[in-house]
Amino acid sequence: MKKLITCLFILLAGLRLSAQAHDLDSLKQKLQVTKDSLKGPIYMEIANQYLLKNDTIKSRRFRYYNQYEALNYTMLALHNFSNLSDSLGLRTCYNNLAKIYRQQYKYVQAKWFILQSNGISRQKKDAPNIIASLIELSAIKADMKDYKWAMHDLNEALALSIKNKDPKNESAVQVGYAGLYRQMNDFDKASLAIKRHEEIDDSLHQAEIDRLARINTQDSIQVKKRDSVIVKKKALTSNKKKTSKTSSVKRIASL
Repeated sequence: MKKLITCLFILLAGLRLSAQAHDLDSLKQKLQVTKDSLKGPIYMEIANQYLLKNDTIKSRRFRYYNQYEALNYTMLALHNFSNLSDSLGLRTCYNNLAKIYRQQYKYVQAKWFILQSNGISRQKKDAPNIIASLIELSAIKADMKDYKWAMHDLNEALALSIKNKDPKNESAVQVGYAGLYRQMNDFDKASLAIKRHEEIDDSLHQAEIDRLARINTQDSIQVKKRDSVIVKKKALTSNKKKTSKTSSVKRIASL
């Protein structure tokens, strides 16, 4: 049984890698027929495909190669978006570069790029992305063992998520707290953070169930109203036909 499971796992991994290779080939072919000004998003797709490949690869050498390719294509996208003054495209590149450099343990570079992403989000007053970049910035600082400022970033992210009534991001901040506390070897506080994260997620799930239930109830009421109108129309039509037949019979009788 174990051998069968192992074989299935290897087969699925192989199929996934094959699909990713096909996607990469298709994207690279797409580059050949795309205008230079429109290549940025394709460069990013290629970079993301290389990063996805690392999810199934354990070889350090191949992981490094994929990171290098992801870095190369992200830089190409960065220059493309920069020429177009596309700030959202630049932010996506900065997020990717922070992720790649963090994977390579180059924390100074990772920190610099996530700060650029954070700066763009602040300029646009984009609270969800400010929070996301603060969570990532905190994780990078924790890797650098700068726990005080890592906590500071999470506290700001939490305050912002509460201010904007954004429970989804508040839940993500709690996951960030849990990771930070684990690195600080404070496992009790890490457990509390995970508990708060689960409570928020449960609340969100219940709210979604309630929302769908309300929609179903409203739909049911609308259907009943529609059916009632149809029944009334049929009844009126039937009564008119009966009245018409009765009138006809009376006219014939009078003749």
